[in-house]
Amino acid sequence: TMCDAFPPVDVWASGRFANQATRWSVTDRRDLTWPHQPATDSEKQNLRAMNTTAPHNRAETEPVGFGLIGYGAWGSHHAQAIQTVAPARLAAICAHSPQSQARARSEHPQAAVVGHYQQLLARDDVEVVDIVLPSDLHFEVASAALEAGKHVLLEKPMAIDLADCRTLVRMANERNLRLAVGHELRLSSLWGTVKQLIQQGRVGQPQYALIELWRNPYRQGSGGWRYNINRVGSWILEEPIHFFDLARWYFESLGPPVSVDARAASRQAEHPELHDHFTAIMDFAGGAYAVVTQTLGGFEHHQTVKISGSQGALWASWSGAIDRTRHPTFWLKHFDGQTVREIPLDKPSGEVFELEEEVRMMAHAVRDDKPIIATGVDGLWSVAMCLAAEQSIANHAPQPLDPNELQP
Repeated sequence: TMCDAFPPVDVWASGRFANQATRWSVTDRRDLTWPHQPATDSEKQNLRAMNTTAPHNRAETEPVGFGLIGYGAWGSHHAQAIQTVAPARLAAICAHSPQSQARARSEHPQAAVVGHYQQLLARDDVEVVDIVLPSDLHFEVASAALEAGKHVLLEKPMAIDLADCRTLVRMANERNLRLAVGHELRLSSLWGTVKQLIQQGRVGQPQYALIELWRNPYRQGSGGWRYNINRVGSWILEEPIHFFDLARWYFESLGPPVSVDARAASRQAEHPELHDHFTAIMDFAGGAYAVVTQTLGGFEHHQTVKISGSQGALWASWSGAIDRTRHPTFWLKHFDGQTVREIPLDKPSGEVFELEEEVRMMAHAVRDDKPIIATGVDGLWSVAMCLAAEQSIANHAPQPLDPNELQP
């Protein structure tokens, strides 16, 4: 089974997005807290139902052993994050090709390197399995990890089939294991602060959201898997899945989304299933709605979130030369109906930073019984919303979402 996710790419930004352009500071954030506000009742219920484990009798300083499956471009970022975060220890890496294995040994000599995921799952020093593979392999490897008694940190989408998503949630629950899905934007100093402000009532009742991405085309992935619809499942499961998750998270107080109406277009006439341009409207109770939209026909990487409510509005912006830059430009503004104020942020934002927070969260969840911010239930919902959008595109009609059909 392949363990490589995708080939290496440069992760550094051009001078245009140098450090001096980054808008974040260590000023007092007053009543804002990091990384997120206390869990809501529904988050606590999800945690108890699907991701609760007994407290561990171990020293507070004892690191948690991670085993990484997949050592492509994003997998190597995961390895670096695990090595960087204090509560975690990189015990083993599964890399498929001899070249990737050699690179893993060179870059992480303290970790055991194996060629098949079953070898990694057999190791006693691996408590958490971090899976960074092509989407069609997620279910096979995640189910094997849970069967082996390992906690799982699983890249999105958790699977490309809803039935498989339900199975993974059930397996984790039955075995009293932690299952986290890689919706790392929830851990962002930028996108997470938007959630805090909504929870604090800064916009009143949320009524409208726009979540937009302008970017360059997707990477091919190892062996071109991302451009093979049978392996990727849907391009909506690639990047828009993050934005569906944010919209549902931001509008959590309104209840789950009730329908999705989507449109898409491809720049490749021979591959209409590959959506270069995508837009969806998610309807919520009470007339509120969220717009999720992206294009792969742009340049660089620019993401915007705008929230409008009954008493105020928020505007968050993030820009980088590439998605994995460590030198982005970002800011967040709040409007209370009279005054616009820029909100200071005490940490940088970007997926390479959020990945470190995700690893830290998982280590504390296993070692200290702390909550998981994106559970298996959240991953199930995200896949369901994306597949509903695909159905809407195919039928040229809104697609209803029934919460009763999304029970594990």
